[in-house]
Amino acid sequence: MSVRIGVDVGGTFTDLFLVENATGRTHRHKLPSTPRRPTEALIEGVRQILANAGFEGGDVEFLGLGTTVSTNELLERKGALTGLITTRGFRDLLEIGRQSRPHVYDLFASKPAVLVERRRRLEVTERIDFDGSVLRPVDTEEVREAAAELVRQGVKSIAICFVNAYANPENEIAAATAIRQGWPDLYVSVSHEISPEFREFERLSSVVVNSYLMPGTDTYLQEFEHQVKTLGIRQQPLFMNSAGGVMAPSLAAQRPIDTLFSGPSGGVSAARHIADQIDTPDLITFDMGGTSTDVCMIRGGEPEMTHNRSIDGVPIRATALDVHTVGAGGSSIAWIDAGGLLHVGPESAGAQPGPACYGRGGENPTVTDANIVLGRLHPQHLLGGRLQVDPALARAAIQDKIAGPKGMSVEEAAAAILELSNHNIAQAVRYVSVERGLDPQDFMLMAFGGAGPLHAAFVARELGIRRVLIPGSPGVLCAMGVLTKDVRVDSSRTRILDERSDKFLDQLRWVVDELDETAERSLTLQGYKRQAARLEYSADLRYVGQNYEINIRSAAPPSDAKAWADMRQAFHAAHKRQYGYASLDKPLQMVTVRLTAVVPIERPDNLGGAAGDAENLTEQANRRVFFAESGGFVSTPVVQRDALTQGNSVAGPAIIEQMDTTTILPPGFTASVDDHNNLIITQSEESL
Repeated sequence: MSVRIGVDVGGTFTDLFLVENATGRTHRHKLPSTPRRPTEALIEGVRQILANAGFEGGDVEFLGLGTTVSTNELLERKGALTGLITTRGFRDLLEIGRQSRPHVYDLFASKPAVLVERRRRLEVTERIDFDGSVLRPVDTEEVREAAAELVRQGVKSIAICFVNAYANPENEIAAATAIRQGWPDLYVSVSHEISPEFREFERLSSVVVNSYLMPGTDTYLQEFEHQVKTLGIRQQPLFMNSAGGVMAPSLAAQRPIDTLFSGPSGGVSAARHIADQIDTPDLITFDMGGTSTDVCMIRGGEPEMTHNRSIDGVPIRATALDVHTVGAGGSSIAWIDAGGLLHVGPESAGAQPGPACYGRGGENPTVTDANIVLGRLHPQHLLGGRLQVDPALARAAIQDKIAGPKGMSVEEAAAAILELSNHNIAQAVRYVSVERGLDPQDFMLMAFGGAGPLHAAFVARELGIRRVLIPGSPGVLCAMGVLTKDVRVDSSRTRILDERSDKFLDQLRWVVDELDETAERSLTLQGYKRQAARLEYSADLRYVGQNYEINIRSAAPPSDAKAWADMRQAFHAAHKRQYGYASLDKPLQMVTVRLTAVVPIERPDNLGGAAGDAENLTEQANRRVFFAESGGFVSTPVVQRDALTQGNSVAGPAIIEQMDTTTILPPGFTASVDDHNNLIITQSEESL
């Protein structure tokens, strides 16, 4: 007997999903996260779910983890004291940035503080030309002096970023070698290893972020691996990366930048898996947890990807699922501004102290408190009865902070909180759809996370989406998603090549060979063979004279003549879709070539969810629940999710409860169970 376990550590809850390989039975578990001791809830959760399922550590065949530890370190500015060594004359680039103004009309907007203070940004003599030729070799003695000065200032990590190092890393390699030989205990990140792409500021920002996170991530990984072994688990754990794959701890410790969007990627991977099962290639995923809501578009069965992201104003260049996040979760705080307007989020009560109803000292009303007041959550049934809350505390917080100041009843205030929260989420869906020329009504909305099914029908109604899918284990879907992932390594190289050159395909072939070697090194570091990997290619292309690119996928290496011809056609078509025109007579430039190496890993056949997880807390009963469209509180049937089988249907108004979430069906909505244990919610024409 062996089992596979997926874990997702969120800001509020830690979720676990276990599959028995022999029987296909699944087990779910949730417990509050421990932000101050990140591995505590994680290890305790693994211990508890093994005990609940009747297994031991030695039975674990696979353990995968998604975590927000690196993300939180960056957001809270709790990374390591970091130094920067860069080309003479460029120490202030980190602060100058692009001089962009994301909030043009905000007179009080301020840029986020840089991760490295100016006194720890030192310059050395070196220079690489744009074409990669060495204009001036690096002065390694200056490098050693700079490193010594940074060590005297107490830095734990050093970032190295030289101008045009993406075209030729020779000087960066020499500098990194000198530092590693002189100070072997220092953490060192080098820009050509982290982001070998052009545009200096983004490359500089990325390598600084990686250096800033390396010590904390490495400590976390070492502690986690040690504690995993104490449970008797012999297999090496794997970590979710931002691009929808998993990676070994050895690579995650070197590239924490690739784990920044680890948590959300698990849910999107699970959604893609379910989309394949039900033959529905176009989905919008809606993952609402305790702290935030993550939205992602899946088109043609493939999630949207991006190579440029930003966290709290800090640019990051790394391959990641294109997830849009808003501060709207179950623990998001409702508040009134100086002008008397109601807001929900982005500040969150988190796991500690949590919503007011938790009774842990929280005094601010949250989305969860509003759901409790309106009867949409049962105060004794959360987490299978393990998390009991106090409705009186929820009412008191809403009365004190919202209802009293606004001169309304507690119920009216709670309804307003939920309506505003739903609107914020709908706006996030519009961002990934309407703002990109897509109609959300052409997609199915897939809702998960502990709070997603609570709000899904209301969000769908605002957007005019006719169908909503709630998977079998929505509250732990991100943890389940770990079990659907393959090992994935992403690499890239910027080489600006003009297709009119006689040597174009030969130069392109050199770039492809470089990427292949990089992918092989990364796979070998993790204990995998290059021959076992499936290779996927893409490239950033543009018309000569343009400033920004479009990423185009290729079925074969772009250096192949036919593959390049196909990419040209695909680029023209993509350009016309995105900008409304295509210039067929204009020559193209190859800017950045990308390679993804995927090593398939064994995954369970059955990830449907609820079998073996019966949490029959109550028989079918009725409860008074507030629905604005019904004029207030109405007697509403309560159904246990585990009591529903394939073909069953439930008409709204109704509540469907399970251990990891609660699904709300407003009037005008109907839910039915499909062949894969998903709830398919549809709304009537009258409710649209």
